[in-house]
Amino acid sequence: MSLSVLPDSEPLAQRPAMQDYGISSDLDGLLPWSFASQQLAAARNYWIGSTRPDGRPHAAPVWGVWLDDVLYFGTGAGSVKARNLAANPALVVHLESGDDVVILEGEAQWLTDVDPVLWQRIADHYTAKYDGFRPDPPSPQGPFIALRPKIAFGWLESDFVRSATRWSFGG
Repeated sequence: MSLSVLPDSEPLAQRPAMQDYGISSDLDGLLPWSFASQQLAAARNYWIGSTRPDGRPHAAPVWGVWLDDVLYFGTGAGSVKARNLAANPALVVHLESGDDVVILEGEAQWLTDVDPVLWQRIADHYTAKYDGFRPDPPSPQGPFIALRPKIAFGWLESDFVRSATRWSFGG
């Protein structure tokens, strides 16, 4: 799977559809995409939500890196999350904070033939972020997965009704 290196454009910010939560209809207070992007880049752990073939949910934390509006993470080929995503690529990612919230939704893309320049950037970011840990290149035993979000959500618990934001990505 090949991915373009840079995002096509800034995502569209709007209010999420959450009836009965008192969310402002006014666009004043929407969070900028830079809020989410900075949170994603700084996060140490990413909670991955997938669905088992029998419909039961599964959640697990993973290490990953956020580059050019794409989350990259590795897993073992036999892990529950890998088996789930192979059967159903629908994926949700949530950061650890329930106060400064960022949630991504989209489909997992398996990386099998990664451009060497992109792989170097991914591996360099891992090494810097995780105290010298350098991942092996993607392989059947240790696949790498990319998530380019289709939609994302963010809010600040301290100002939920004004800050609740939904970002939509083109394509």
